[in-house]
Amino acid sequence: MTLKDAMPNAYVAGRGELPPGDTALVARRAKSLGPAYRLFYETPVHLVRGEGVWLYDRAGDAYLDTYNNVACVGHCHPRVVEAMARQAATFASHTRYLHEGILAYAERLLATFPAELSHVMFTCTGSEANDLGLRIAREHTGGSGIIVTENAYHGVTAAVAECSPSLGAGVPLGPHVRTVPAPDAARYGDDVAGGFAAAVQGAIDDLLRHGIRPCALLVDTIFSSDGVFADPNGFLAPAVAAIRAAGGIFIADEVQPGFGRTGAAMWGFLGHGVVPDMVSLGKPMGNGYPVAGLVVRPEVVAAFGAKARYFNTFGGNAVAAATASAVLDVIEDEGLLGNARDTGAYLAGGLCDLASRHDCLGAVRGAGLFIGADIVRDGAADAALAARVVNGLRAAKVLISATAKAGNVLKIRPPLVFTRAHADIFLDRMAGVLSGL
Repeated sequence: MTLKDAMPNAYVAGRGELPPGDTALVARRAKSLGPAYRLFYETPVHLVRGEGVWLYDRAGDAYLDTYNNVACVGHCHPRVVEAMARQAATFASHTRYLHEGILAYAERLLATFPAELSHVMFTCTGSEANDLGLRIAREHTGGSGIIVTENAYHGVTAAVAECSPSLGAGVPLGPHVRTVPAPDAARYGDDVAGGFAAAVQGAIDDLLRHGIRPCALLVDTIFSSDGVFADPNGFLAPAVAAIRAAGGIFIADEVQPGFGRTGAAMWGFLGHGVVPDMVSLGKPMGNGYPVAGLVVRPEVVAAFGAKARYFNTFGGNAVAAATASAVLDVIEDEGLLGNARDTGAYLAGGLCDLASRHDCLGAVRGAGLFIGADIVRDGAADAALAARVVNGLRAAKVLISATAKAGNVLKIRPPLVFTRAHADIFLDRMAGVLSGL
């Protein structure tokens, strides 16, 4: 699969119509940032401001953001911005001084987890959190073998990039990494739990056959890069049992499904009746401020902590703690978990109605405000058609993306402040794009 195939909604030079000023910006990016960066959409969007679920371009035109879970409580939420600015104007330093802010936030965050998960270590990004998790897992288990899904994304450091097959063939998987098919009922049939567990067991057996001791099963609990798979509840439990029986641990990557995104609970793993050994957090944790973390069982981090000191200059600094705490305030005070559940169900229902009228819109899956919708032609995955939908919505001033190994699944993940009125706008514009196909 070529890079263009793997990123059907990426900007391709020479396509799309840009005003001269933006064409110059594209050239400046290439000159200053180098060849590895990508832009969304055939015609990139030049954004200058955000508020709530809306993003604005230079001309003042508003774009409905149905993709960005970083600003989980809405772009530039005033309570979060105020908390950030107030702390930055007071004190900002690392975690090697005593400071109450990080402790107050840590205690509050841990209270949202099962009691077994009682330590938290702070980082700046989800990539760092997963990287740290793998270091701890290797020390705890004595193994190195990692099992991920076949189109997973877990970050960009050297250690987690080689566990992220969605980055493409240009980023080879590590020799200690094994992939398993996503928990898709189309592949596993009615027994998703049993089929996925059998695939994980097969990966364990293959690691052992090659003399590699299993270390961890690392999965994004909404399987976002694989195409969004949330059902049936509990299907992860047998796979978790399999990795633990082999001496490994379970790391739940909650960077995308966490902080109430799935509507039923704060964390996606809670829908599976399992308590992970570690949980990585990131993107929405600071609503745009770079704060992330790793929540761990004390017994899992004990050996690592006895041998290695952990220090992160910016991870968990006073500003990060104040900002992240304000995000929890907004989630709680504005009832955003319930909103994700109710508005998500309404949005999914509207998409199912559209699917009944448009053959190219296939299965609709997800939980809360995290929805995947298949784009198909004659029942088969069609990445090119998905790219047309993504770019058609961009032209209609709705921002969205596509995901999955075949590149054909619409990834719908608006801020948690997304309402039914916003869903109606999205559905109306989606209907127009689908009719235009």
